[in-house]
Amino acid sequence: MVFNSLSFIVFFACVLGLHSLPLSWTTRKVNLLLVSYLFYSAWNPPFVILLWISTVVDWYAAQGLVKARRQAARHAWMLLSVVANLGMLGYFKYGQFLLENFTALMNAAGIAFHPAHSDIVLPVGISFYTFATMSYTLDVYLRRAAPAQNLLDYALFVTFFPHLVAGPIMRPTELVPQFAVPRRATPAQLRFGLALMTIGLFNKVVLADTFLSPVAERVYDSARIPGALDAWVATLAFSGQIFCDFAGYSTTAIGAALCLGFAMPDNFRFPYAAVGFSDFWRRWHITLSSWLRDYLYIPLGGNRHGPRRTYVALMTTMLLGGLWHGANWTFVAWGGLHGLYLSAERALKARFGSYRPGPFAFVMLGLFTYTLVNITWVFFRAKTFGRAWQILKGMAGANRPPEPILSTFALLSALAVVGGILVAHWLMRSRTLESVVARAPAMLVGVVWGLMLFAIVISQGEGSAFIYFQF
Repeated sequence: MVFNSLSFIVFFACVLGLHSLPLSWTTRKVNLLLVSYLFYSAWNPPFVILLWISTVVDWYAAQGLVKARRQAARHAWMLLSVVANLGMLGYFKYGQFLLENFTALMNAAGIAFHPAHSDIVLPVGISFYTFATMSYTLDVYLRRAAPAQNLLDYALFVTFFPHLVAGPIMRPTELVPQFAVPRRATPAQLRFGLALMTIGLFNKVVLADTFLSPVAERVYDSARIPGALDAWVATLAFSGQIFCDFAGYSTTAIGAALCLGFAMPDNFRFPYAAVGFSDFWRRWHITLSSWLRDYLYIPLGGNRHGPRRTYVALMTTMLLGGLWHGANWTFVAWGGLHGLYLSAERALKARFGSYRPGPFAFVMLGLFTYTLVNITWVFFRAKTFGRAWQILKGMAGANRPPEPILSTFALLSALAVVGGILVAHWLMRSRTLESVVARAPAMLVGVVWGLMLFAIVISQGEGSAFIYFQF
């Protein structure tokens, strides 16, 4: 069940109605838990078992961590949680990848190795809920947080359907305390929540799926050799597509939670207006970048042990962050490029830390950041290194002779939409959506809202899944 489907609209209307009934708070939480399991089982019911395993293991591991008197016992409980969560993630997400690479390594060494074919189905959202549940036991282990007071609240934290499949990656300290007292959305929260859901679906259905996805697919999934214009426009289209797709999901999720009376953190803050790559990662997939910072970068040493250790921690974090996105070496290359960018930026700041760019230089640095980010998107989108190299050569104008791929309409429409996204990000760079809506005339808000709803309805097609569902 995807957000951009009629079945979800019916489902969500029923959930809102059920949540509004005059029932006890415990009963309403049980209802939310059950509908969350129903939401997840709409993809593949047996995979609900993985959610149960993860929930039960981490619940008892956290209880064991609190009760343990010896450090060895605490280590054992923590190890149980890590092995269970990373074991399931490793098998389902990386099992086939590891097997294929091991086979290639054996064949390269002259050893004929032909493993039995295996069809491992990737459970939707496993990367997201694995990180969410691991943060629970890690925080308890590090004594950053106390365990949840009851299993119902913790199970609801794990399975709460707005964030379950593709984030934002929630921390227990952000959501579990909200389950302590009865919650219903106020009229203002309900209106703003529905508005956020409309914005999110507009980003996904209209911008990502209707205008940008076909342009990126036509070039990246083609066997033809692209020229500079086709390669650049397709890559720019994908940069807009992946933002509108993923930010669209996060915005819809945050809006759905708000309609039920719950607050979830922002996951995107207009990242294409970032100036520098540390700024980009403070704005892009914020809950993942903060998770990697707190549970990987800092434990690896962070910036506390000299420049060399810092660069190693940065590269390791970004390489593993790339691998988290997908079981393919192209994702590792994407993460590695971001690691190189961040390392180079840190080195430049150490040498020219007193430099303060003027307004023009500031914008130019932002556009330079966006250009380099687009180069990384080539590896994120291309399915093979061979295709990524063809696209990069095309962007450099080195493909001879190029083959025209995109029509004039596709070129102009993609550039118009991506240009609009960039302008919006720069206008909103230091603002919040809430502040802009609060100052806008009610009539204008209503007209824009109505136009977005109309565009969603007339653009609604097959209800394609969000890109990050595959991660």
